[in-house]
This record gives sequence, C-alpha cells and structure tokens, in this order.
Amino acid sequence: MDAQQQGNTAANAGQEDYLDKGLDAAEKKFGQGKVDPTKERGMNEKVTDKARGMLEKATGKDLPAKFSN
Repeated sequence: MDAQQQGNTAANAGQEDYLDKGLDAAEKKFGQGKVDPTKERGMNEKVTDKARGMLEKATGKDLPAKFSN
C-alpha cells in the first residue's frame, strides 16, 4: 500500500459511522479473513447508505447523526 492509499484509508476510517463499523466487523467475522474492509470501502458505503435510506423510508424518521454520515 502506498502513502496515498494509507492516507485515504485513514481519512475514510475517520468518517465511519456505527453502521459502517458493524458491516466491517461482520465481514471480518464471517469472511474468514478473505475480505479486507479497507479495500471494499466504496462498496460498503453504498450498501450501508442504501440500508440507511430504506430504514428511514420505512420508519419515516431520520437516523441519529452517530449512526449515519
């Protein structure tokens, strides 16, 4: 990993909310070490954003800031 990728990874880690961290933990536990959450950050962000949107649409309420970016 070069310096730019390390900087991007550090920046993304600072922006992770609880939903992102939960998905990363599930990937580590159930991915049997084959999934690297830092490499899948873009896809994970799309998945969590979609799930967050569906939950907000279903409940009609916004999620607290600590749960969503």
